[in-house]
Formats: sequence, structure tokens, C-alpha cells
Amino acid sequence: MCKIFYLIGKSSTGKDTIYKRLMSRFPGKLKSVVMYTTRPKRDGEKDGVTYNFVTEEKYLELKDKGDIIEERTYDTVHGLWRYFTVKDPGMDEGNGYYIISGVLKSYVGTKEYFGDNRVLPIYIEVEDGERLTRALKREKKPGNHRYAEMCRRFLSDTDDFSEEKLKAAGIVKRFENDDLNACLSRIEDYILEETGNFTDG
Repeated sequence: MCKIFYLIGKSSTGKDTIYKRLMSRFPGKLKSVVMYTTRPKRDGEKDGVTYNFVTEEKYLELKDKGDIIEERTYDTVHGLWRYFTVKDPGMDEGNGYYIISGVLKSYVGTKEYFGDNRVLPIYIEVEDGERLTRALKREKKPGNHRYAEMCRRFLSDTDDFSEEKLKAAGIVKRFENDDLNACLSRIEDYILEETGNFTDG
């Protein structure tokens, strides 16, 4: 039976960087699951790596086939953006360990599909002022400048990751990303503990 490590955190907490570093740290041991989205690709993002970027028509096709595990739709200043996870047959049939990066709603939906004992949350925290500074720095880069959307996401995170919702989702353990290397070290230790150093998967 496979297990899934689920990286969760508000926007600009460093999930993407931590995800990439963990994949590099545990090559061949953690299998990547890339989410799907209908939102436009940003500068520096790669199709099939950051997200699987698809059209609304492709989303509807996958939904009609029953291949979507969980999904969320956001009414942004740029229109409806969908984010969703598509079934991987190996996750149902095989053993081993997977890693996904997402938000609290996607974690809850995935946990409901696979069960509590198969989905292990890794919740990453960053102080709000530091998160806003990081987000602004990203949006100042050429090709971004989506400041209205940045503000919407920042405010939305306050509700999406409220203490009540974290508690309801069963999030107890937290990893503070005030220092990237120290945070990564703590997460790596947690993964090694939960996998038995990858000797039981």
C-alpha cells in the first residue's frame, strides 16, 4: 500500500522550492504527483513540472471520465481558475511513496479519497509579513505583475488556512520555514522516520 506525503502551506511559504529539494534528496524513492490547472502558466513555470497546464475542455473531459480525485475552483480577477488532482493507477494498486504539493482543501480531498493512514501532511508555515515580502518580490519579476491576484490570494489564505480549518483537517505537526535548510532538514528527518528509511515501501 502506498503512502502520500502532502506538502501544504499558504502562498509564498516555499512549497515549490521544498518540493524540488525533496525530490532531489530522495531520487527514485519519492514519486512525484503533479497537479493540474486551467490557469495561465507564469514565467519560469514548466508544463508537467510545476503543474499540468490544461484547457477547460480537457478538465471537463477528465471530469466526465471520473478521473479527478479532488478539485477546487477560484473566481479570480482573471476568470475561473481550476486546480485538480488526477488519478494515478499506481497510487491505488502499488506500494511506495509519493509526494504532492497543494493547499488544505486539496489535502482534505485527497485524504478523503485514500484514507487518513495513507496521506501524511507536511504543513509549512512562514510569518505573514515575510510571506507578503516574498510574494511581492516574485510579482515584480518580468512577466508577472499580477498584484491584484497576489492580494486576493494573500487575503484568501487567512480564511483557507484558519486555525479552525487546520484543526478540522487534523493538522498538528508544523514546519516553520524561517530558514530553508533547517526546515528541509526537519522535513527530511520526518520522511525518513515515517518510511523507516525507505526500507518498508
